[in-house]
Amino acid sequence: MRPWTFTLIAAACLAGLAVLRAQESSPMPSAPKATTVEPSTTSTVMRTNSMTVLDDKKRLGPNDYISFRVVEDRDDESQHLRVNDNGELEVPYIGLVQAAGRSCKELAYSVKAALEREYYYHATVIMAVDHISEKSRGKIYVYGSVKGQGPQEIPADEIYTVSKAIIRAGGFGDIANKRKVRVTRKDGKNFVVDLKRIIEEGHTDEDLVLEPDDQINVPQRLINM
Repeated sequence: MRPWTFTLIAAACLAGLAVLRAQESSPMPSAPKATTVEPSTTSTVMRTNSMTVLDDKKRLGPNDYISFRVVEDRDDESQHLRVNDNGELEVPYIGLVQAAGRSCKELAYSVKAALEREYYYHATVIMAVDHISEKSRGKIYVYGSVKGQGPQEIPADEIYTVSKAIIRAGGFGDIANKRKVRVTRKDGKNFVVDLKRIIEEGHTDEDLVLEPDDQINVPQRLINM
């Protein structure tokens, strides 16, 4: 074999070996990561079989839309119901039920009792808000030792509490009694709310959720002269 022929063969072998080594050392392209979509709050709630986790804060109002399911029906599909202009919800089997001013949890337990009287031995009722109407929920009224007395619109998209109403009123007056804020309902019920404990000590679970036509009166504290 001629010397130059041997040289060509050797060069070709070395080149092939270099290609193989480069392929071995190069990282394999990674597979594309699967995109995960977080389920909405409503769909998460609607997959539960427990009534204890239902929302008990937000108050329903006219033109709200609700998902409704009875677990014992063994049906994965929920029904979508609308609160009508009179504040009533037409529930399968039992007809119109007062919904405005009630939370999903309160309403679910009320529907459960009605269903068990006539149609079910045991009913687990799951309800969740699909859509909150953008219309005003009505008004509440703030009086007494605050910086801005008067009516306030109840926002449609939030849980409106006594502390939020006081903040919107500009805060307390200089000699306000924060521990004895009184809330009076249109049905005559009265509540005394300790806002010092709620705001300054962090007991937010005691913050009363307001309803239309609630009147908040912030008294002045006694001053010893």
